[in-house]
Amino acid sequence: MEISSFQSYLIILFIVLIIISIFVFRQFLKTRNEELNLVKFEQKGLDSLTKATELYEFGSIQIKKRLYSEATKTFLKAIENYENEPEEAKAIINNALGFTYAAQNEFQKAIKYYNSAIKSLPEYPIALNNLASAQQRLLEYDLAYSTYQKVLMIDPSNKTALKKSKELEKRNNYKPYKGIKDKGF
Repeated sequence: MEISSFQSYLIILFIVLIIISIFVFRQFLKTRNEELNLVKFEQKGLDSLTKATELYEFGSIQIKKRLYSEATKTFLKAIENYENEPEEAKAIINNALGFTYAAQNEFQKAIKYYNSAIKSLPEYPIALNNLASAQQRLLEYDLAYSTYQKVLMIDPSNKTALKKSKELEKRNNYKPYKGIKDKGF
């Protein structure tokens, strides 16, 4: 039995639709799981959460849902309760809090918490990249460039730091054209 071009087209279309359906279904399950976790934490209430790990998980879900002001409150409470946590956990929580402030365009506060994260974990490239980004948003280009260079010393293949460093180098080395003014349009 030969398969006609129309039948092969239908088979290919059917396979593509199945693949797309699988991806959509996986995304649906992931979103539903996040929603259920968010509801679970909201039902408990922020006041009843006392462990920094629980608070970090709740704040991370709030960030994914773009609830930045609520996530800020959650991470501030996590910082109040993280005295027994390892330095890496403290750095991650401070970085997340800095991210929530940056998402609300409060870059000075974001820088404060990124620096706290770096103080806890000096070679934390994500916090360093976030710090440089906040510095860049405050037009502190030289500081941002040096921070990206620190990231590249830690991780020479860091794509974000490589890209942003090149952008800042172009910006810092920019010189306007000083050719003959009477030529051209």
